[in-house]
Amino acid sequence: MFDRRSFLRGAGGAALAAPILGSAACGASTGGAKLTAGDKAASAGALPVSFTNESGYPDSAVRLYIVGTDTATGKQGRVKADGTFAPVRLSDNTDGGYTDYAIPLSEAGGLTLPFMSGRIYLALEDKLRFKVVEDGNGNPALQYPAGWVKSDPSFGVLHDTVEFTHDDSGMYCNTSMVDQFSVPLAIALSGEQEQSTGRLKPGGRDMVFDAMLNDPDYSPLVVGDRRRVIAPGHGIDSGRFAADYFDPYIEQVWSRYSGTDLKVTTNAGTFTGRVNGSGQLAFDGGVAPIAKPSTRDVFFCDGALVAPNDGITGPVAAILGAAFNRATLLNTADHPVAEASAFYNNDIHNKYAAVFHEATEDGRAYGFAFDDVSGFASYIQDHAPASFEVSLTPF
Repeated sequence: MFDRRSFLRGAGGAALAAPILGSAACGASTGGAKLTAGDKAASAGALPVSFTNESGYPDSAVRLYIVGTDTATGKQGRVKADGTFAPVRLSDNTDGGYTDYAIPLSEAGGLTLPFMSGRIYLALEDKLRFKVVEDGNGNPALQYPAGWVKSDPSFGVLHDTVEFTHDDSGMYCNTSMVDQFSVPLAIALSGEQEQSTGRLKPGGRDMVFDAMLNDPDYSPLVVGDRRRVIAPGHGIDSGRFAADYFDPYIEQVWSRYSGTDLKVTTNAGTFTGRVNGSGQLAFDGGVAPIAKPSTRDVFFCDGALVAPNDGITGPVAAILGAAFNRATLLNTADHPVAEASAFYNNDIHNKYAAVFHEATEDGRAYGFAFDDVSGFASYIQDHAPASFEVSLTPF
């Protein structure tokens, strides 16, 4: 299984890494084309993608961008309106120094998705500024928009994404609020079964912004007149959010587990840990010691809570990251916690993530990088996908 979190963390920094997961689009009610056997032979892996525009914005205001990495070659590229993958080139920077990879919604009928891993960006009213640059090896690489960075040329553009990986084993996709939230999106996948996720309740977008604006700690994360809300980790980096927000809770957790065993159960077994004399949370069973995290580490699920893809330390760190964000570590010493009613009950918790779970119809969202712990992420997969649908839902 691919590692979604490595991309989510990477996207939180610079916008140069090619996504491992990402897909979104939204727009018009243009139906995805049905492929014949001959079509599939000509375009290996082509998955019909359709788009529904329920936003209230006209179709003429919607642009789609499908960008990422070819799963066979590892090359970064973009999908053209005919469904083919084109590697990025420095010469693509033709629009004032930026690329023009937009697919107008009116031209998205019959669009297909090749085997690749990446994102579909949805932009309203204006273009997104993608730029092709050279990576450290001198190869063309795509610089992505960073909606949480005020100096980014796409900062003023209303946009959002869904993430995906589509390869010969299936289609894996999710909506994401890990970095920021602007546009309410939903996804649906047909194949072995019918699945959907991401749809907000009626008035859900206002619910999110109301919750942020009514909390003095979180209100600085709102940009413009409800144009977007930035994730708290990025808020710390930009001076919008307190870098010590989680510190009192972290201290309480470290104090508790200095004298009490913490048990974390993963697919590899149950690991028992306790804070040692060096101030590290030390587990048995070969789990690497975990240092006391900072507030930034908690929000980004990184730093002290980084989850290596090793099958041992990684899953333990992921469960701890989720427990910190959901504020369940003082309630029980046995993790993960699988009951949603136990989440977000401490005064200090990730309120940004919490409100998305409250605002979605199925209670699932990707509000932080380890939100998939215990199955609460807005994520779906299918090993025999027949069609993929993305909806720009009502504001």
